[in-house]
Amino acid sequence: MEHCAVLLEDGMVADVFSQRRFEQKQFPREVQCIDVQGAYIAPGFIDTHIHGFGGYGTEDASVDSIREMSRLLVQYGVTAFNPTVYPGDYEQMLAAVAQTAAAMGKEPGARIMGLHLEGPFLSAARLGVQKPETLKPVNMAFMEQLWEASGGHIVNMTVAPEIKGMRELALYGIKKGIVLQAGHTDAQYEHMVEGMQAGILHATHLFNAMSKLDHRNPNAVGAVLIHPEMSCEIIADGYHVHPDLFKLLKQDKPLDKIVLVTDGLKPTEQAGGPFFANGQEVVFHDGTFHRKEDDVIAGSALTMIQGIKNLVSFGFSLEDAVKTATYNPAQVMGYRRKGAIIPGRDGDITVFDREFKVLLVIAGGIIKKNCWESGESCV
Repeated sequence: MEHCAVLLEDGMVADVFSQRRFEQKQFPREVQCIDVQGAYIAPGFIDTHIHGFGGYGTEDASVDSIREMSRLLVQYGVTAFNPTVYPGDYEQMLAAVAQTAAAMGKEPGARIMGLHLEGPFLSAARLGVQKPETLKPVNMAFMEQLWEASGGHIVNMTVAPEIKGMRELALYGIKKGIVLQAGHTDAQYEHMVEGMQAGILHATHLFNAMSKLDHRNPNAVGAVLIHPEMSCEIIADGYHVHPDLFKLLKQDKPLDKIVLVTDGLKPTEQAGGPFFANGQEVVFHDGTFHRKEDDVIAGSALTMIQGIKNLVSFGFSLEDAVKTATYNPAQVMGYRRKGAIIPGRDGDITVFDREFKVLLVIAGGIIKKNCWESGESCV
């Protein structure tokens, strides 16, 4: 809607006005009115796959570290996120899960919706920079321990559908309401179809760390592209995925099945090095982080606002680009009160200008960033 106004009350969206209705409306004197001066008003961004930010990350296994992620992320327009836990040895991973979950309800900025576990039931053939010693066969007893350590707050989990015992895990995920995602997988096409039949209907960072499309076996990439019921994450930094592949994605996938994520690492937007992620030293060059020892891409330095800007440059309309960062992740993850500016939804608002600078952020009806009021330089 052009030339509109949004009314927030008690942390929720109370109404959305056209310019005409707004001009006719009389508000009590105590109502704060913010003129965004022609900038775009969007739902708050939702990042469902992010390991760290600003020098803080889930690998720290620290409530304070997760709180700092929350504080920093909201300054970049993110109002909700799923902190993503790496696989580790049993005690290490349980500690990271427990401490990350313990930060819920204590966030100073972006709200933690729940945890994303990227492993440990992954394929050794598609590691990326995951550590091989941390991968495990499906172990339902350990899965139950992870669930208990999270306090029942695991929202999504990346798995390799071809691993033995995956069907039992998938059915467990359905029972617990966990969104299972195919990723770090060497699955052949038939494995992916079996996974879909068991409820694995989302994919982790499409095109990356998964078996490639082949004319004799569509494999994991092909399965995601072929089946419209499959949704997928995409890292829109222009390095993890070639910009022209977004044209294929836009033509092939229903828009509401495309979810923008950052897969951001701990040193994203960190002021100075050396940089570390998941206990490994990484260096930044060519637009992304690389593991120092062998130059393998380690992860993204993307922010959600930059991802939206990139999608527009890749051929998405602004409205569609914003949808991949707001409405789509909310729908895929089942966050029914988020992702749209509709009466009755949470009062999560991000305002940005035509240069994609974040000007105003409101989370749960509370102003977290206001460039006009503070006079600060905007992200």
